[in-house]
Amino acid sequence: MLTRLLDLIARRARFFLLANVVAQAGIIVTGGVVRLTGSGLGCSTWPQCEPGSFTPVFHAENWLHPAVEFGNRLLTFVLVIVALGVAISVWRTRRDLRWYGLVPGVGVILQAIVGGITVLVELHPLVVAPHLLLSTALVWYSVWLTLAHRRAPRREGAPMVAHRALLVVLVATILVLGALTTGAGPHSGDIDATERLALDPALIARAHAAAVWGFIVVLAALVWRVRRDRSEGARDEVRKAWVALVAVTLAQGLIGYVQYFTGLPEAVVALHLVGIGAFTAAASALNYLLAATGRGLAVTRA
Repeated sequence: MLTRLLDLIARRARFFLLANVVAQAGIIVTGGVVRLTGSGLGCSTWPQCEPGSFTPVFHAENWLHPAVEFGNRLLTFVLVIVALGVAISVWRTRRDLRWYGLVPGVGVILQAIVGGITVLVELHPLVVAPHLLLSTALVWYSVWLTLAHRRAPRREGAPMVAHRALLVVLVATILVLGALTTGAGPHSGDIDATERLALDPALIARAHAAAVWGFIVVLAALVWRVRRDRSEGARDEVRKAWVALVAVTLAQGLIGYVQYFTGLPEAVVALHLVGIGAFTAAASALNYLLAATGRGLAVTRA
């Protein structure tokens, strides 16, 4: 019986891997909803929700915040189930990746711990920011694992190590500056959690925007290099990846400017959070597919 169950899970490896990407990106959004609705301290402690109770205590005048925060905590169990499916399916289908398949599960545990610390320190932005960045790291890794598992064709020819490395550095810079911008902004996550980072919100937002513009320039140069790449099998995959990344980056930039000039309305900020997961996933996919195999020559026009 157990063997049959494990075999069934193994046959659904692609489902679990894709579900893991979606779940890791989705937790960014649900965590953002907690913050945007001011529900960050809807549960006042951790691992319990309230002292002596793992479930929230609802009152007629105060039910929304506990419901939102507790609902976000319950999603951890969904992540655990998906991570378990990833670990089992990868272990049984790709022995060379079996240890890598355990990482999403470890990440879920770390996220739960960091989330708990976030509550215990009353949403201090220096803890909230790593909580967000850990989620983006797990999205990046989950995309890598998904592509590696299905042996997605990479481009052939000379590697673009420096160009790819610069792209990764800029992605990390954008995400870190974005987290700092959030930490300096008005959405603390709770009406009483008013402590924000001692940074000029306008200045850090401009630095964030400058990093995005730098990323766009580097990405445009990369597309120029690979647009005529004739690597068999990989060309279409790479093209899809850079088209997706360009589209997501431009959309994120537009949303970012809209939220900045409209005073950070919650709905627009939430849309920007959706874009964070999409941007990280698209950047990870392109980075993976551009890691050249070293076979043959990549035909590009400089």
